Amino acid sequence: MKIPGVPPAEIGDLTRAEDRISFLYLERSVIHRDSNAITATDDRGVVHIPAASVGVLLLGPGTSITHQAVALLADHGATAIWVGERGVRYYAHGRSLAASSRLLVAQAEAVSHRGRRLAVARTMYAMRFPGEDTAGLTMQQLRGKEGARVRRLYRQQADRTGVAWHHRDYDQADFAAGDPINQALSAAHACLYGIVHTVIVALGAAPGLGFVHTGHERAFVYDIADLYKAEITIPVAFDVVAGGSTDIAADTRRAVRDRVHDGAILSRCVRDIRMLLLQPQAGGEVEDAEELRLWDDAGIDVTAGRNYADTGEVDF
Repeated sequence: MKIPGVPPAEIGDLTRAEDRISFLYLERSVIHRDSNAITATDDRGVVHIPAASVGVLLLGPGTSITHQAVALLADHGATAIWVGERGVRYYAHGRSLAASSRLLVAQAEAVSHRGRRLAVARTMYAMRFPGEDTAGLTMQQLRGKEGARVRRLYRQQADRTGVAWHHRDYDQADFAAGDPINQALSAAHACLYGIVHTVIVALGAAPGLGFVHTGHERAFVYDIADLYKAEITIPVAFDVVAGGSTDIAADTRRAVRDRVHDGAILSRCVRDIRMLLLQPQAGGEVEDAEELRLWDDAGIDVTAGRNYADTGEVDF
């Protein structure tokens, strides 16, 4: 019996991940399909985007997408993620961009092994301490160094902008209870968490399997976001308050949006996650291959889709 509908693309026909547009952001438009292209329609006209050339489609405010468009993205190994303006808030996502569970398995294995988890955590801290050796430090020592670094960063930004700074103090249940700079920091960090969450789910990793943070559904999101706060959200927050904002939350979101508008943070986040979770591959990056196998306790996975009740291993 022939299955109705347009047949999915063959794996060999798909564009390799490194040759795709990693992330494409659309807002205030209607997303549909025309043959093998995604179409975006707004009051300026229609744009055709080859589905095989897109890795992740970020759907911003004012977008609506048809079932046919989502099916086309899935057939071509891409995903759709619903985000806030300019991608600074994460809401929901479709299927992962990953064709295999390689990254997810690597993450689960590393976080489940004390020594490997410590090694990843040390690498994360080393990324924040350029030129310093973190190899022999305990987690307690690393946390102490990080605390001192953050206090120094806050003081430097306060001196640069003239914004009064006392300490980080906020109530997640009462945003308005904080002073202006704490409100701005909370708003800026929330935007960064959205961006990082978007990348993690697009790559097929688990947002809840953190290495430094633990016990929360977004533990890994907080791990990765902490790599960029000193460069992006902390300076932005102090700049917004120094500018005399009367709407801290909205102005901060727009400032973060403008800071990351070129998309460089997305590509950087992808590279950092892959570096942290995967061993370097000889000859460069290895493309994920979609291959379903069966686990075996002997340590060698076996072919799926076969009947192992008979010695002939007849295909299902």
